Amino acid sequence: MTTQLSMYTPGQRVRVTQQVPRATGTLTTTIEGVIVRAGQSKTGSWFAHSRDKKLWLDRLELRKDDGEMVVVNLDHYSSVETL
Repeated sequence: MTTQLSMYTPGQRVRVTQQVPRATGTLTTTIEGVIVRAGQSKTGSWFAHSRDKKLWLDRLELRKDDGEMVVVNLDHYSSVETL
């Protein structure tokens, strides 16, 4: 999945559903919250031919209803719904 981070703006309420494939099925998690920040952040991993020679991940920072802050790494197993 190619994410279009520009379509997510701070203040939007979203539901992010992620799936992790496993040998015995799929683990699915869902998080709802308000976007605090949407963008790319680099990891500590080295990756040739990319900006700063680092691996960059699409990320959403969310504030859940209870105030907890969550950073979600988006990948091709992620689905983001605007609520």
